[in-house]
Amino acid sequence: MYLAIPPQPDCTSTWREAVRLVDAEPKHAAYDVVMGIQDPVAGTTIENSRLALVNDFLSEHADPINTVANTLFPHALYCRHGAPDFFEAFNDKVLSKVRLKERWSGYYFERMICCPTKSEGSLNPLWDIVKRIKDPKVRALNKFELSLFDSARDVDRSPYGGQCLSHLSFKVTSGKHKQLRLTAFYRNHYYIEKLLGNLVGLGRLMAFVARETDLDVGPMVIHSTHAEIDKPSGRRKDIQSLLTQFDQIDAPVS
Repeated sequence: MYLAIPPQPDCTSTWREAVRLVDAEPKHAAYDVVMGIQDPVAGTTIENSRLALVNDFLSEHADPINTVANTLFPHALYCRHGAPDFFEAFNDKVLSKVRLKERWSGYYFERMICCPTKSEGSLNPLWDIVKRIKDPKVRALNKFELSLFDSARDVDRSPYGGQCLSHLSFKVTSGKHKQLRLTAFYRNHYYIEKLLGNLVGLGRLMAFVARETDLDVGPMVIHSTHAEIDKPSGRRKDIQSLLTQFDQIDAPVS
């Protein structure tokens, strides 16, 4: 009924195992794929040789990892401006260039920080989660929910594209050393073009919330209700070559 990926220590290992198991399914696709990452911020820079290899492939055939990751969290803006100033910087420097006349910019971060209300103005659900986690009066540590699906914008008769990430659920563990956990729910997931960038971006999002709330980054769980091994280059042998090279990076020399 579902495909469980064995828990992995980091994002790149999770990406490889998820690709391996989904690729073995009929038509190279699967429903309800569940994966767990123990440390979603470990090895997520270009210094990681395995991540760098995938990034080089995607830079040639699709979007680089950082391009995908930035749709979830603008890490460079946060490092430069800090919170909450980087929200305004995102609106001014990013959305002003990419939104144009479209209903949605394609940045999930836009939906995280801008929720229209019935009255004038909008709410910032992500920053509200940060403030509620920090509030000692908030005792329920399991109700930090963030919906990305928007029925007003996402329900249409288009046969293509649209929103893939539907929901984020943050949890704070109890005890002396509290951790931040995250579960992400995807409607549809492309495992070659998008998955690794998604994992990196969500890990950076967790790191942001954890830093602003003085928590440790805990595990992350991803639920892909539909996953497929897409072919951004149009040639399956290119993907096979990528995976072979990936597996050889850490293979022992005989």
